Amino acid sequence: MSEDLWSLPAPVDAERDAPRVVAGSVTLIVPTFNEAGNIVELLRRLGRALPGDLPCAVLFVDDSTDDTPAVIEKAAADHAFPVSVLHREAPEGGLGGAVVAGIARADTDWIVVMDADLQHPPHLVPELVGEGERTGADLVVASRYTSGGSRAGLAGSYRVAVSRGATWLTKGLFPRALRGISDPMSGFFAMRRSAVTAQALQPLGYKILLELAVRCRPAAVAEVPFVFQERFAGESKSTAREGMRFLAHLASLRSAAPVARMIGFGLIGLTGFVPNLAALWLLTGAGMHYLPAEIVANQAGVLWNFVLIEVLLFRERRRHRHWADRVGRFALLANADLLLRIPLIAVFVGRLGLGVLPATALALVTTFVLRFAATEALVYLPRRRTSPPTSGRHTRS
Repeated sequence: MSEDLWSLPAPVDAERDAPRVVAGSVTLIVPTFNEAGNIVELLRRLGRALPGDLPCAVLFVDDSTDDTPAVIEKAAADHAFPVSVLHREAPEGGLGGAVVAGIARADTDWIVVMDADLQHPPHLVPELVGEGERTGADLVVASRYTSGGSRAGLAGSYRVAVSRGATWLTKGLFPRALRGISDPMSGFFAMRRSAVTAQALQPLGYKILLELAVRCRPAAVAEVPFVFQERFAGESKSTAREGMRFLAHLASLRSAAPVARMIGFGLIGLTGFVPNLAALWLLTGAGMHYLPAEIVANQAGVLWNFVLIEVLLFRERRRHRHWADRVGRFALLANADLLLRIPLIAVFVGRLGLGVLPATALALVTTFVLRFAATEALVYLPRRRTSPPTSGRHTRS
């Protein structure tokens, strides 16, 4: 990944250099994608909002295909506070990935995240940090849904309904992690650098606050109300594709725990009966004998299960093996399940004296647990390194 960074000191290790961090210092991370029309006004308003005694640097993490980086460079010269840009040639992780890249660069006491389109009012930046200092909170969220807040800037009833529905869904899925956060969909918040580990984050799309709250579990949370403004310039980046990425992100977060992954694995397996039966109906209807039809139809269920498991359960582990390797291993395990189940039933009936139905149920549970464990271990766990690297150079991912 090619990156350009200017007017910011060389990256530092935040933990190694912790004693040098200035108390109350702030890195303001602004992810951008083709926001050239908003940059000058955003920096102008920040210049009016940031008090002179607040040590604050603005870091734009840019995925643009237009001239946004050049606009930032030109506008930066007109402001007393440091302004820098990190341009990513490959926008990995979307907006959330941009924020994580910014967090990795930050060496300040506080990190504030906000959008560049001025829907997040710049004058609240010092208030977010001040609330954290006053209350001792690790995370301070600018909320549209607490007293004094408003979602007035959301364009149209459709976006309002989607935003509210997404909020209810996330609050329902993560009641403990989101306790005290009325607006988990907010993209405007402040967090202590010591409370977040960039390496633990695996963002997908633009809901980075949800990722931070669920994976980092800040000990104390506070909120500041804000009125969501209308976009100053440009177009909204919210699309149906981003909505699907959001749902995949929710599934990935919810299935992070092994027990939750096992439950999800079982539910996905149950849905595999639909394509399996549909394929069996089509094949037997076309005149194929039911025995070979059963074998072929089972592959339709296997493929269905593989796709859902890839997208919903093991998204972050797909890079460890080539996709063809993963498909082959998954199909082998899924079909081995059929071969193992019949001998198990025979053992349970013949040796343990169980009836056919309880023996079948026990065999199903046994093979399910074994298949889940084998899928994790043989398909999605990283390969073990067989020998130490020969080069002394370090690489960044």
